[in-house]
Amino acid sequence: MNYDNFMRRAISLADAYKYTAKPNPVVGAILLKNKIIISEGAHQKYGAAHAEINAINKAKKLIGKKFESFEELTLICTLEPCNHFGKTGPCSDAIINSGIKKVVIGSKDPNPKVSGAGIQNLIKHGVDVEVGICDELVKKQNKFFFFKHEFNRPYVTVKIASSKDEKSHNKDGSSTWITCKKSRDDVQQVRINHDAILTGGNTLINDNPRMNARVNFIANQPKKILLTNKKNIDFTKKFFKNAEVDILQETNIKKVIDRYKNSEINSILVEAGPKLVNSFLSDGLVDELIIYESPDLLGSNGVNWFEEDNAVENFGFKLESSYKIESDLKKIYKNVKR
Repeated sequence: MNYDNFMRRAISLADAYKYTAKPNPVVGAILLKNKIIISEGAHQKYGAAHAEINAINKAKKLIGKKFESFEELTLICTLEPCNHFGKTGPCSDAIINSGIKKVVIGSKDPNPKVSGAGIQNLIKHGVDVEVGICDELVKKQNKFFFFKHEFNRPYVTVKIASSKDEKSHNKDGSSTWITCKKSRDDVQQVRINHDAILTGGNTLINDNPRMNARVNFIANQPKKILLTNKKNIDFTKKFFKNAEVDILQETNIKKVIDRYKNSEINSILVEAGPKLVNSFLSDGLVDELIIYESPDLLGSNGVNWFEEDNAVENFGFKLESSYKIESDLKKIYKNVKR
């Protein structure tokens, strides 16, 4: 039997909860009898029941109505069922205990806590397991999660707003919006896609940013990370309002990122000034660079984003896409060395 269409549906189910399940990966599940869908489930909320459990619990209410025994059913699951105790119990045990005899999995879980153990537990208990259906779609849907476990660190995106002449801000410190409002609204979507936002002490003092994701839907806000060597921190700043903040007094950027390799943080968005941004770029720790470019010039009064002859391409980036947001240009570069 070809399960591709059912797997694609399960992927779609998962996608609806990408902002409330994070930093966990999104997962969808479907229970089938022959080619008929009996129940569906998704991992809806961080810390709550997993997709497989939700699908099984819904199906239990239909025993004697749509099917007689779970042995008749096939479970479609986008990601390998977990096999460890975390915030919930092992899904592989719940599947075995339900009586399900066939499981079709989109992708093997890269998390070392799982990484094949869930599959092996199912097989050991007589469950027929098929793996790799729409594998690339599942990996794309959870790209930060898969990157984290492949490279043993979070995915790092740098976002900057630049004038046409590649300036960051005015030398005299005078405040000015470089990009248009629609570009600034677009940044909110970039923020909510990430698990954490990192900035520096100078940005905190000079800009007094909120750096939350101002979106009109329910979402888990990114964790905030402040990188500073300043001793007298003003905790009345907007950055700290209703937020969980890690304050790190560390000058070694690699150590900063390494700190999160064993955390649940899969992605970090860096929004900072030229000095800190260039430190990340120079250390080769940036996987994606997003530039919102205004058509306006700051001229000789502006501070350069990049040092002379340090074009973004020299850091190993290739332009992946660019499009207009009103008068601005949004450019997305990917690190081709990955």
